[in-house]
Amino acid sequence: MTEKTLLQRYVHILTVVACYWFVSITLVFVNKALLSGSEKLEAPLFVTCYQCVVTVAACYAIRAAARMFPDRLSFPSLHLDMNIIKQVLPLSIIFVGMITFNNLCLKNVGISFYYIGRSLTTVFNVLMTYFILGQKTSLGAIACCGAIVGGFYLGVDQEDAAGSFSLAGTIYGVLASLFVSLFSIYTKKILPVVDGNIWALTFYNNVNACVLFLPLMVIFGEIPTVFNFQYLTSINFWFMMTIGGIFGFGIGYVTGLQIKVTSPLTHNISGTAKAAAQTVLATQWFMETKSFLWWLSNMVVLGGSLAYARVRQLEMKNNTPEKTVSKVMETSKDNSASEEENTLQKV
Repeated sequence: MTEKTLLQRYVHILTVVACYWFVSITLVFVNKALLSGSEKLEAPLFVTCYQCVVTVAACYAIRAAARMFPDRLSFPSLHLDMNIIKQVLPLSIIFVGMITFNNLCLKNVGISFYYIGRSLTTVFNVLMTYFILGQKTSLGAIACCGAIVGGFYLGVDQEDAAGSFSLAGTIYGVLASLFVSLFSIYTKKILPVVDGNIWALTFYNNVNACVLFLPLMVIFGEIPTVFNFQYLTSINFWFMMTIGGIFGFGIGYVTGLQIKVTSPLTHNISGTAKAAAQTVLATQWFMETKSFLWWLSNMVVLGGSLAYARVRQLEMKNNTPEKTVSKVMETSKDNSASEEENTLQKV
């Protein structure tokens, strides 16, 4: 009986991790098709705005299901509170900047280079926590960041040597990494406004984003582009758009579930391994040939990211010897990690 229970537990964990990998990788490929495929729409802000609308609709749908099946589902109330909307607005502005630069990066670079292009998030986390929060970082963590920067530079150099380097895409990726770092920091400050509920924060963030994107689409001239789009009435186009929105919402759930059944560190390791698999899959799918140094740059970034996660875990363990404090910090980390992953994986 014990062996069966242990086996069931392992099967459950593997199923959750597999779901996370499937949703995350599929989302990146779907978004790439929307931004650079045969039916691409040259209006990335509109694409992202639509997916935010889908996320809001998904929140309402799950809330309705939770009312019908209260014993099986739990979801926070979604009554719009203007006071909360105003307090969440600064975070939503960062959120819009983050997903906008993220989708512009994905539009201009290949999926195989996408991970390298956005690999400086950890480095910006260290810098922003020092300049904004005044928290210092250990030499071990700084060394890991140095390895990541080195891998990033090598990757850019090899991408340029291969003739597929995009300066704009790389700049967008660096800016996306910066905004991800800012979002992670300010999420922890704003979470108490919604009583620490990550789904409520997701809802309010996307409601604000839907409004913020409207003037941006006007300023950048995307409205005429959308109305003149030849595939505007294509069922396949709207199907892909909706699938991207649903998967964008779903990544938040599977991320939180993976952290719940494993741990924050295991989630980071799984995410890093997923990025490696995604890179290999992209090179095979698009039949790309990469040099040894290009692959080495990916391994350096992946290794630096894994080492950083391990160093931070050990530091947290040493700094929080009491179990009660450790549990509280781990819960906080779970919430911020889930929200960050959810928003990172949007277009």
